[in-house]
Amino acid sequence: MSMRKARYESAKEIYARAGADTEAAMAALAEVPVSVHCWQGDDVLGFEGAGALTGGIQTTGNYPGRAATPGQLMEDIEKAFSLMPGKKRLNLHASYAILGGDAGKADRDAYTYRYFEPWTAFAKRLGLDGIDFNPTFFAHPKMKNGLTISSPDEPTRKFWVEHGKRSLEIAAELGKAFGKPCLVNFWAPDGLKDVPADRMGPRVRMAQSLDEILTVWDRKWVIPAVESKVFGIGVESYTVGSSEFCQNYAATRGICCLLDNGHYHPTEAVSDKIPSLLTFYDKVALHVTRPVRWDSDHVVTLEDELKEIAREIVRNDALGKVMIGLDYFDASVNRLVAWVTGQRSVQKALLYALLLPNKELAALQDEADFTKLLFMQERVKTLPFGDVWEEYLARAGMTDDYYTELAEYEKKISEDRR
Repeated sequence: MSMRKARYESAKEIYARAGADTEAAMAALAEVPVSVHCWQGDDVLGFEGAGALTGGIQTTGNYPGRAATPGQLMEDIEKAFSLMPGKKRLNLHASYAILGGDAGKADRDAYTYRYFEPWTAFAKRLGLDGIDFNPTFFAHPKMKNGLTISSPDEPTRKFWVEHGKRSLEIAAELGKAFGKPCLVNFWAPDGLKDVPADRMGPRVRMAQSLDEILTVWDRKWVIPAVESKVFGIGVESYTVGSSEFCQNYAATRGICCLLDNGHYHPTEAVSDKIPSLLTFYDKVALHVTRPVRWDSDHVVTLEDELKEIAREIVRNDALGKVMIGLDYFDASVNRLVAWVTGQRSVQKALLYALLLPNKELAALQDEADFTKLLFMQERVKTLPFGDVWEEYLARAGMTDDYYTELAEYEKKISEDRR
């Protein structure tokens, strides 16, 4: 028996004494799809010719080797995904349309599924669980004064409404292609840099626009969601799509509310919001990032809040209810290492949560046995989690060292992408 296997067998026994089944935990984790964002690979630029981001977001750093074409991005995604255990979906923005001969002719209000068919073929070749989709309400000349679907300029608003409709239609085809619903996330960066004179008007227009977009919603194949944000670069004083706006809009329209754990005040915790929404919603969408002071979209790592998010999902039997996606972009480090680090961190957090005696801990709370609860919550922190994680990787044909392989990959592509 190898040393790794011996360590796992020992860990399996230790966890069993603590009331956890390592085999069941690994089996459950292997079936949880995580939607991996395409935009980490090219700094959110897409294929429409944008040279920089606008709309309240920014990517920092200039690490060499950025994918600049659909072929390069697909090559990088395939390599990164090969080092990510578990089920995966691909999350696309509309700005990643592969326009071919229509480049410069077709605008976002006229995009159709044919511009994304190459992504479907690619995802199927990789054996992915499906594709999720996002209309791109940023980095476009038709953002007028920082506003899109909340704009008082009617031609501007209508352009973005049409883009939203086209996005829902594309998503329906993506859902049909994989036989599973496609999550469509509506996030608009609309807001103002300085103190507004009218806070309600833009929100009324945004609600009107979303209502118009939803008239083409295919309920069988599409799951729409709205995502809030506390503020963005250049829109520091007022965000139209606030948390209260998005939660109320979702509740009144029968769609999902998407929680991005970087889109709230630093004193707010998304881990606490998840069970609140699960009380009222059948489905909750989640974007996992790592905020540092504000929504800086740092690479996801295994930190305390990520563990707590995973605990809330697992302890509430919500692995099939919370749709987990990644959302971060860092150009200061190797982009593929960043990709794999974030996805593996989410997997680690979920495995950690699956290995906890959650029912026993909940019973202690209900019985008001807070002394034993305190003892148990501290005791489980030192259980041999790492040995179970290495076993999970081994069963997926992987090791804990993905850096070495990606460093070699970087050498291979560096000459071609200078």
